[in-house]
Amino acid sequence: MKTLIELYDERPLENVLGVEVFRPETVIYVCPGWVAKDRSLQKKLREYFAHRGQKVTVEFVKADVYRAESILKTLRHLAATRPDCAMDITGGTDAVLYAAGLLGAELPIPAFTYSRKKNRFYAINNAPFADELSCEVVYSVEDCFRMAGGEVRPGRVDNSILADYDSLIEPFFRLYLKHRREWVSDVGYVQRLSQPLDDGTIPLEVRGDYCVKGERGSRIDAPEELLRGLQRLGFLHELSIDRENGVSFRFRDHWTRLWLRDVGSVLELYVYKICADAGLFDDVRLSTVVDWEGRGKRDAVTNELDVVCTRGVTPVFISCKTGEVKTEALNELAILRDRFGGGIARAAVVSAERGEAPMRNRAAELNIQVIDLDDLLKGRLPKCIRKLMK
Repeated sequence: MKTLIELYDERPLENVLGVEVFRPETVIYVCPGWVAKDRSLQKKLREYFAHRGQKVTVEFVKADVYRAESILKTLRHLAATRPDCAMDITGGTDAVLYAAGLLGAELPIPAFTYSRKKNRFYAINNAPFADELSCEVVYSVEDCFRMAGGEVRPGRVDNSILADYDSLIEPFFRLYLKHRREWVSDVGYVQRLSQPLDDGTIPLEVRGDYCVKGERGSRIDAPEELLRGLQRLGFLHELSIDRENGVSFRFRDHWTRLWLRDVGSVLELYVYKICADAGLFDDVRLSTVVDWEGRGKRDAVTNELDVVCTRGVTPVFISCKTGEVKTEALNELAILRDRFGGGIARAAVVSAERGEAPMRNRAAELNIQVIDLDDLLKGRLPKCIRKLMK
């Protein structure tokens, strides 16, 4: 085929997968009026194909996607003017699909569809080239956001450095589990000792009192056992603890300073490592910031996702919570999954607390898998991740 007719869908994957697999010279999107007018959306779709190395001419044809007669008229015109065309009927409204069926009854235009469940294409009409064709396309995390018009921004962690800490992540997490009940207070102590200087920088060398002020007038003593554990791990150097003279130490580097000053980093690192070691994924990213519109403006809508993975064309969004999982967090995760992953994406929340029934019920309603403290304590996280991908 030289021309592929795509029925525009709000699910990003269904707009691009046929183009990526069958590599037409031209793709024509039969789309609603708002898409035909949205130059920014059209530009981003063209940029996405260029990013993927796909040389294809992209065109948009307006149709009333809720009136079958209007759509059929548009499809007849395209079939008459593009003799070497095929039609991907994976996406679109019911009216669009009905019109495509009517056209297929009139003309021998090749038509095919994609099954998300089977990850295969199937011939619908006169398309033996697509029948039971397995989809071998592999997407990166960045690809998944780009196809939906978003863009990945630098997150809190440079993923290129994580391999240097691979052997330390699990011992760090075990240390966290041992001190889980006091973790917020312990991290608060480290934060108090490592306050920013006047220029906003935080030095690696810190010194402070043995007992510091906490929240709401409380007092926090130095978590001696944890600090010594972090020293054995190599996260802290030159540790000195004295009730009279105070506490001093030096962070190993910028990254350990970041992780020890943030309550949730240890769980995020552990989930990242389990996913990276699972052998299931083509790409795994920690701390991914997505700009919804991909414009890079100061007032842009952005969200940070703790861990994002891809396997083939399937994205996986994982939220990590060391505290209680609230309904708002589940709703946000579901919105992100649906916006950037469409109907094929998976989502999970990993909590360092035991999941209560109301939270689990809401997660089930949103089709979000819950992995809780019991799973973490019993070493079931790898099994849970494999279950997520079944």
